[in-house]
Amino acid sequence: MRNWQRKGGKVLAGFEQQEAAVLRGLVSQVDDMLRARQQEAPQDELAELTGIQTGPSEGPNDPVLSRLLPDFHRLDPDNPTAEELDSAAALRSLHEPEVLEAKVGVAAVVLDTLPPEGGDLRLTYEQADAWLSALNDVRLALGTALDVTEDMPDELPEDDPRSAHLGVYHWLTWVQESLVQALTE
Repeated sequence: MRNWQRKGGKVLAGFEQQEAAVLRGLVSQVDDMLRARQQEAPQDELAELTGIQTGPSEGPNDPVLSRLLPDFHRLDPDNPTAEELDSAAALRSLHEPEVLEAKVGVAAVVLDTLPPEGGDLRLTYEQADAWLSALNDVRLALGTALDVTEDMPDELPEDDPRSAHLGVYHWLTWVQESLVQALTE
């Protein structure tokens, strides 16, 4: 990848074909997971009349989706009260559809602006912000799947099944950090 640069109101970068394929594949996988979660939203007459969507009242069972869609209200892990549980369920039901829509939207920006065969990018600042959000979602998803922790070494033993994917995680971190640097220059 050619480093992100800010130039004339745009943010520029270049991706090799393989890099574009990897990034598009990961963004697509996260997008698919988020869209599947959207399909789990309850359908009711009030939502159809008002256009106000409600989401599930319970968090996702999948650890990756749970990381992307955390609870809106922190519960006492040892002894949650009924009031806390009701509050958490109501907040999720009200706000998760908006969060999902935003996450699916930023994934679409990446998929729309990153050529499948790789190449040069010229992003507006708004598109670059969407890229940052989408990259963050992909990193969170991959980091959760790989069980990345702060004390994890940069390289894992070759016999660790996560070792090949950890390099992709580090590359995504670099792509995101370099985009942040370009936007804050």
